[in-house]
Amino acid sequence: MLMMPQPDAETIARRAEIAADLRAIVPGEGVIETPVEMRAYETDALTAYRQMPLLVVLPQTTGQVSRILRYAHEKSIKVVPRGAGTSLSGGALPLADGIILGLGKFNRILDIDYENRCVTAQPGVTNLAITQAVQHRGFYYAPDPSSQIACTIGGNIAENSGGVHCLKYGLTTNNVLGIEMVLITGEVIRLGGKHLDSEGYDLLGVMTGSEGLLGVVTEVTVRILAKPETARAVLVGFPTNEDAGRCVAEIISAGIIPGGMEMMDRPAIHAAEDFVHAGYPLDAEALLIVELDGPRAEVDHLIARVSEIAARNRSQSLRISNSEDERLVFWAGRKAAFPAVGRISPDYICMDGTIPRKKLPEVLRDMAELSRKYGLRVANVFHAGDGNLHPLILFDANNADELDRAEKFGADILRLCVKAGGVLTGEHGVGIEKRDLMPEMFSEIDLNQQQRLKCAFDSQGLLNPGKVFPVLHRCAELGRLHVHKGQLPFPEIPRF
Repeated sequence: MLMMPQPDAETIARRAEIAADLRAIVPGEGVIETPVEMRAYETDALTAYRQMPLLVVLPQTTGQVSRILRYAHEKSIKVVPRGAGTSLSGGALPLADGIILGLGKFNRILDIDYENRCVTAQPGVTNLAITQAVQHRGFYYAPDPSSQIACTIGGNIAENSGGVHCLKYGLTTNNVLGIEMVLITGEVIRLGGKHLDSEGYDLLGVMTGSEGLLGVVTEVTVRILAKPETARAVLVGFPTNEDAGRCVAEIISAGIIPGGMEMMDRPAIHAAEDFVHAGYPLDAEALLIVELDGPRAEVDHLIARVSEIAARNRSQSLRISNSEDERLVFWAGRKAAFPAVGRISPDYICMDGTIPRKKLPEVLRDMAELSRKYGLRVANVFHAGDGNLHPLILFDANNADELDRAEKFGADILRLCVKAGGVLTGEHGVGIEKRDLMPEMFSEIDLNQQQRLKCAFDSQGLLNPGKVFPVLHRCAELGRLHVHKGQLPFPEIPRF
């Protein structure tokens, strides 16, 4: 577990002054500084890491956010933007010498435009709330992370979140049309809008997945889609993970793009079934949930093709949803897999790596070897269609070395993903969890170029420092670096 330093005496002495200044911007209960009240902000969903912030500020308007960031910039105060705190990579972890900028009060849907098929909302609106606001008219918002009941649309942009339907309909970056954002200098800018494309550099693409390092989003416009005429889900059980993995690869290679295609292994199947009672086959080593959507005739044809492919890959059971309620029950088990696993283990770490689909069987085999090496169980739940793995490493933090072993196991899984031609994260972000693994995927030159982009937005390194980059260079020094391996003579900015 990473032990974070407490603020020094000078930083502690500044707390009262900063709190008083921020209360002039956000009056009433908008500033939190007592240890008891700040305890709720000491961690996000990566709960193995904890740190009390210097203080917390809760603005309600874009103008207040602008003034707060301008003040922080002038006083060189570090700022950690925070939405619902559901980040699984430590992306919203506080700093002992920095303020938490909480956006929970930005919780209103501002505009629903059915003609242009888009919704404009504040960043604190939950992912699911957008669908709930438009479903009576037959529309929905496609990206659907498992945490959609709690995670916010602003946080989805920060991490470029996906979900079970991202295979066909894309991640957040494919569904966001525009944002309003505040720079660390306090300037308010707009990127994109209701139109499908915009001129100039794709700064909207840069912001999506930027993990709070470049600016603070205060308004979001996303596309909504018409609900398909028909959607049916197929549950397919397999005797081995390798059989299920080959089935996934063959479905995609056949040119079939399901609305969603998820895979669970035996531990995850049993945990989810005990929790939700969705009717999952308990004798299966692996389970695929394949959803086909579109016109009824097309869906019927694709179900037949998927059934044939499954049979060729030794499927041992196959069940097709016959009603909307049954389809939702099939998905309920998958959506509840993470909390369900919490019933069979005191603690777990949810990993997030992505691999080429064809590598799925061998990566699962190698992951089983790692499980034996570290003496820890792993339950696999993942977006099989796009190769986004979510291994859940089970451990007991009350046993002295199990957290350490779990973290080393997780790091080896991510190295395995990169070695297989994949990437360190599919949707959870880098945060602090994968920060020190970035050199496994990127060269020193790659990382320096990425930091130069951050410097263009945040020259003092005040926004969410300590996240993503294993070594941070001061912007003025970074600008003079020779891009040759090994020539990094400048001191790093302290991480925390």
